[in-house]
Amino acid sequence: MDHSKELLQEYLTDAREAVLYKAQGLSEQLARKPLTPTGTHILGVLHHLAITEYGYFGQCLNRTIDDPYIQNLLDIDDPQTDFLPPAQLSADEIIKLYQESTAFADAGIHALPLNAPAEVPWWIRRRNTTLEHLMVHMIAETSRHAGHLDIVREQLDGFVGLRAAAPNLPDYSATQWAEQYEAIERLATNTKKE
Repeated sequence: MDHSKELLQEYLTDAREAVLYKAQGLSEQLARKPLTPTGTHILGVLHHLAITEYGYFGQCLNRTIDDPYIQNLLDIDDPQTDFLPPAQLSADEIIKLYQESTAFADAGIHALPLNAPAEVPWWIRRRNTTLEHLMVHMIAETSRHAGHLDIVREQLDGFVGLRAAAPNLPDYSATQWAEQYEAIERLATNTKKE
């Protein structure tokens, strides 16, 4: 693996770890609880990311996907379908599905050079692209959704931090966080209206 590919893989792995960190340790009910008007919830985002990994690193690279469940979801036109994990899949099974999707993706990434051709049928621009572009896109996609999970998870049970190996937050006491919140609230309240 060349240095550029290793660096992209490192960033992708870090983003995936952040996603898993936010998804683990919740009850089934909390993992499925929607916290935005559009229904954003932990398992929905995780399920979406699993299907997205298979789409980009399977379908777009013309790799065989043997799982009929995944193939069926990739064939559905409704862009919200992958955000609706079925009730018969438990939180643990959806976490496992995500881990399997990233292992599948990594096998393809490892086997191909960065300039390997890829076709993304749902992209209007750059439909014909490369593995490198898919990796950059997936880093952005995963990081964006990890940010969603940060907010949703904090709302659910107060759990915060980037990932186990790098919390990326100061070690504040509850009092210090309350002071931080109050300072921000004061700024918001006292902001000049235009």
